[in-house]
Amino acid sequence: MTIKKKAVEKQNPTPQERVIMCAELASDKKAFDIRILEISKISSIADYLVIASGGSDRQVQAIADSIRVGLKKYGKVNDIEGESEGKWIVMDYGDILVHIFHEPVRRYYDLDGLWRMAPEVELPASIRNEQRESD
Repeated sequence: MTIKKKAVEKQNPTPQERVIMCAELASDKKAFDIRILEISKISSIADYLVIASGGSDRQVQAIADSIRVGLKKYGKVNDIEGESEGKWIVMDYGDILVHIFHEPVRRYYDLDGLWRMAPEVELPASIRNEQRESD
């Protein structure tokens, strides 16, 4: 008697699906002013930028942790900078860069303005609605 084992395939979401996951995971921790920018046509550093804000250092750290844990099954983050301070955390996933800011730091460095020529990816309705409710 032979037992056949089914190969369990690891899900490999596309970069577009993973970038939406990043936004959803940030939203789960009450991140606000979440934006996804497609930068592949204007820069070679990544395909997408996710920019989000938190109201405190601890919230910024919690948002980063949520994204790291949530995406872990699809691969490790290549590098994380700024995690211990919680003012501006950058997470490098190769094709996706995630920037999580404490709000005053976001205004100061103005990445939104720096990347204003990049097309914005529409957020899922659940995130858009949540963002509106918090305004």
